[in-house]
Parts: sequence; C-alpha cells; structure tokens
Amino acid sequence: MPGIDECLLEAMALPGARGASLVDWTSGLALGTAGESPTGDHETTAAETAELARAAAEFDSFAIAGETDPPPGSPDSPGPPGPPGPPVEDLIVTTRAGYHVLRFVETSFDSSVFLHLWLDRDTGNLALARIRLRDLAERLVLG
Repeated sequence: MPGIDECLLEAMALPGARGASLVDWTSGLALGTAGESPTGDHETTAAETAELARAAAEFDSFAIAGETDPPPGSPDSPGPPGPPGPPVEDLIVTTRAGYHVLRFVETSFDSSVFLHLWLDRDTGNLALARIRLRDLAERLVLG
C-alpha cells in the first residue's frame, strides 16, 4: 500500500500527467505534491481546488437523487448507513488545455482529503485517469 509520495509518483506515471497533489479540503493545504502546478505554485492550486472540493462535498445538490435514507426501522430502510464522507466520488473540470480530476479519498478518520491530478488534454486519458485514481485512493495509506 503506497504512502503519499509513492501514490503521487504513480499518478504522475499516467499518460499526460502534468501535476498531482494530495490536498486536505478543510484547510486547503497540500499534503504532498509532484510535477507542475497550473498556477506555478502548488499551495495556491491546493487552496483553489479545495474550495471546489469543499463545495461539492458539502452541498446537498451533489448527492445522488434518492440517496437520503428513510428513517431507521422503517420497511424501506436499507440497513446501516453508507460509508462516511462526501457523496461525491470525483470531480472533473475540463479546460481548453487540460483536465483536472479530483478524487475524494475515504479514510478511517475525517475523510477530508482528495487526490488532484492535472492532465494535458491532448495526451491525457481521462477514463484511465479516473480508474487509476480510484485504485490509488483505495490503496493510499495515510498516517
């Protein structure tokens, strides 16, 4: 199971990867970075992407329709609540020159971190990046 540095190096091995970071969306701090930053400063990029992640994680509009559970004990109750953390798995922002993929990482503590991968639009593979980031997020060891 990879730690932060190994995880970011694996992300940078993806086709078209320009930069990667692990960000705490509550504080806006980068916990680790690799490669380039779209702004030239990883801390600025972390703070800006954290704002986007925070909005998606905290607003009910991004929850899946029907995701609210009926009261416990009712016949329609699905059982125990789902995993903690935001209802959003990942966010994709498309720019003219690239893609920004933010993948939320579920942790044993407060689940307030995400992986940010910046891909070149011409050489990056968005589908592969989503699959690999999901795998990295599941294997990432924080501690």
